[in-house]
Amino acid sequence: MGAIKIRKAKGSKNITSGIANVLASFNNTIVSITDQKGAVISWSSAGKCNFRGSRKSTAYAAQVVAQDAARNAMAHGLKDIVIRISGPGMGRDSAIRGLQAIGLEITSIIDVTPVPHNGCRPRKRRRV
Repeated sequence: MGAIKIRKAKGSKNITSGIANVLASFNNTIVSITDQKGAVISWSSAGKCNFRGSRKSTAYAAQVVAQDAARNAMAHGLKDIVIRISGPGMGRDSAIRGLQAIGLEITSIIDVTPVPHNGCRPRKRRRV
């Protein structure tokens, strides 16, 4: 594999630092990359990357999703990011690995998964 070509995007904003919001649910992984104010630069999901059904929830799908979103954001000049992870899905760690592998410098990783202080009643347990 050679060097990855990153082309400059049309209407480029030239943003050097941003925030990667990773939502890893049990069924899907969604990565949206924003600037410091919260305006979305690029986003990607497992369905957008042509994963269907049970393949959307895999760790490999999360890695591909993260790299796809990062590639589009790097076209706008993004170099370093803060990662905010939420959700209990399989794609948590592999999404971070995907962002790191594409060449972005990770400043910090924050877990923002909402944890209830005994709020709503949880869904029924699965019996297999």
